Order: sequence, then C-alpha cells, then structure tokens
Amino acid sequence: MGKESLDYLRKKLADHKIRVDARYRYYDMKYKEPHTSFTMPLQIRNRFQSTVGWTSKAVDALADRLSFRDFDNDNFNINKIFQMNNPDTLFDSAILSALIASCSFVYIIDDEEYPKLQVIEASNATGIIDPITGLLKEGYAVLERDIYGNAKVEAYFEAFKTTIITDGDAVEYPHTAPAPLLVPIIHRPDAVRPFGRSRITRGAIYWQSYAKRTLERSDVTAEFYSFPQKYAVGTSEDAEPLDGWKASISAMLEITKDEDGDKPTLGQFNTPSMQPFMEQLRIAASGFAGETGLTMDDLGFVTDNPSSAEAIKASHETLRITARKAQRNFGSGFLNVGFLSACLRDGVTYKRNQFTETKAKWEPIFEPDLSALSTAGDGIIKINQAVPNYFSVNNLKDLLGIEGDEQVGSRYIGRTTGEDTSDISEEVWNKPESTELT
Repeated sequence: MGKESLDYLRKKLADHKIRVDARYRYYDMKYKEPHTSFTMPLQIRNRFQSTVGWTSKAVDALADRLSFRDFDNDNFNINKIFQMNNPDTLFDSAILSALIASCSFVYIIDDEEYPKLQVIEASNATGIIDPITGLLKEGYAVLERDIYGNAKVEAYFEAFKTTIITDGDAVEYPHTAPAPLLVPIIHRPDAVRPFGRSRITRGAIYWQSYAKRTLERSDVTAEFYSFPQKYAVGTSEDAEPLDGWKASISAMLEITKDEDGDKPTLGQFNTPSMQPFMEQLRIAASGFAGETGLTMDDLGFVTDNPSSAEAIKASHETLRITARKAQRNFGSGFLNVGFLSACLRDGVTYKRNQFTETKAKWEPIFEPDLSALSTAGDGIIKINQAVPNYFSVNNLKDLLGIEGDEQVGSRYIGRTTGEDTSDISEEVWNKPESTELT
C-alpha cells in the first residue's frame, strides 16, 4: 500500500464530497439557498420558505424506468451471484445513487461461498479509473464514519489485494481478482469526465431555484391579495383613529359624520393579481422539462385530454433516449462487478475479454398497453412470414417485457412461418387461441 496514493485518494474524495453532498440535499429537498431578493425584508423572507422537488422527480422518473433483468450468454453463471445479493435492492440502489451523484460504487466482499456486494455512494468512495475497461486502477472508500463525520474504517483497493484500515491499523486481504474490488457504476461518462455526470445538472438547479423564488414571492403577494389595503380620506382630526387590523377583519364598520356634516371617503387599492406568478411558474416548469427530458404533465401541469400509451411514449422520446444511454453505461458497470465476483467465487484470475459475449438485459423502458400489444402482434406475424423465425420467445420478451410460455411460443412461430409443428403435443395445440401471444 503506497501512502502517497492513499493520501491522494483521501484528498480527492474530500474535494468531491462537497458537491456530492449538495446533490443529495437537492434530491432530499433539504438544500437551503441564499436569499436574493432586494425588496423583501429578511423577516418576511424567513417566514415564506418554499420547497420544490423537481430535481427529485428528474432522478426518479429515469431511475424508475431502468429495471435490470439479467445477463444473457451467462457462461460464468454470474446471474447466480447477483441473485444471492438481493438484486431488487442492489441494482436500484446503485442506479439511483449514480443518477444523483454521477456515479456510485459496488464494494465486492470476498466470502466463503458467494461474494457479497455492497453499494457505496460517491461521497464515500473514489479511485483512479482505467478509461478502457471502466475498472479502477486504485480505489479508496470510507466504510464507516464516527458521529463527527470522520473516517473510522477505510479501505484501500488494489489488484489482488484489499487493505482495511481501522483507527490507523492496516490489515491486508489478498484475493484472485485482477482489479480492485471497488467497481464504479457510472452515468454518462466521457473523455473529460470519466466518472460521469449527474442527472441533477446546473440547468435543472437553476430552473428549480427560479420556481422556488417565484413561489415565495407569490406567497407574500397572496397575503396582500387576501387582505387588500383600504383607505379613508377626509376624516376629522378629532375622530378616533381606526385600528388597521379590526378594519381588515370586521364584517361592518360605522363611520359617522362630523359636527359640520362632512363624511370621509372610503376606498380600496387595486388587488395584486396572482396570474403573473402562475405564468412565471409555468415558464420555470417548461425550462426544467426541456433540461431533463420530462413533460409538463410530469411536473404537475396536467393537460386537458388524457394521453394514450403511445402519446406518452412519444412525448417522452428524450427521456427514452436518455434511458437507453444509461442502460448501456450501467450494464457495463454491472458486468465488471460480475467479472470480478466470478474471479473471487472460483478462485481463478479470469481475463476481462472472456466476458465479452455476456450481455446485460433490461426490461422495456415503456410497458406496452393492450393496443400496443395488438399492433405488435400484427407486425410480428407479418415479419415472421417474410423472415422465418425472426421473432422468437426470447426476443419477444425483450420487445414486450412479458414472460411467455415457450411451448405456446413455438406453436405460434410454427403457424406463422409454415414450419412442421407435428412434434408439439396435442395438449398444446388445443390451448385457447387467446394465449397465442402470451
């Protein structure tokens, strides 16, 4: 273990932790922004604090559509490793953390039978990345902190060795993996930012802050809107002064003439309109939707007519493309996790190129409704008639996201392509026609 490398990674983590924590505060809707108004008194500003969760919506809208299924061509049985590590939580946690902070890390723990996998957020882990494989050359993680936020248990990762540091005492654990057992799961990496980019961009933060200030101004204006200012002109100097609060909430006021028979003139200032604030909030929502690939419906500005599944899919085209890109990035990271985990499980130092045929499979980004299923069924029949066996049970599952029956699928393909299906049992042939496309 090189002390210089460890000190460098500690400093690197401290530098990035501030920005990562800020992104998490935005996601948790706990970020307090400085006041920028020069017309609103401080005591008024402190009373009207608004909260907007658009950045949380931008992250969740994408994370909820990324559902990892399994690995295809799994020659090394890495699916079993993930199944032993609560995959429903593991994948979702790694994806959500990566979307918030641009990346997350999976810590692989060498165990007797199956490696254990733990997700570590970017505020507690960092490393030096290999831009070719996406694996780390060196890694560092804080596994436990004390009540003051200081590192209590640390881990330094190298190829074939992991060093655990507890209160200054270092213990080395050798292993058979040819890379550090800390694997990055990265969202949208590039040559400039190999650790990716956050879903909570500066543009998204600006539009959310813009909406937050608009809501605070509208709250203050609403107070004047509820109790508009009134005035009385020409009152007698000897008259008892009006109590402003009583004049605002009283159902009836009595103002008599003076000894000369004169009476005051009562009036009311024009009530400020709330409409400009609604238009300003809509502008902020439109800018945020354009920045994140969402629609106005997603941000609470509901359209008059309900949309069909195809209309929703068309309006979310930008989100669909973003999700496809994220699937490719995350799939590569999860494959790296499986590669190193297989090395630990088998006690063999595999090569990364031995896993090139293993592909990550994802559930469809948009689930088809009944009309989409019917349209797809017609298209599948025509395509299979033109190109026999182009669609099978397996790639239909990728297209529709529905687990079908293999025997029924074989009967369906045989009917549409004219193949000999005499080997299929009579029981399968006699199944109701309504199950043909299941």
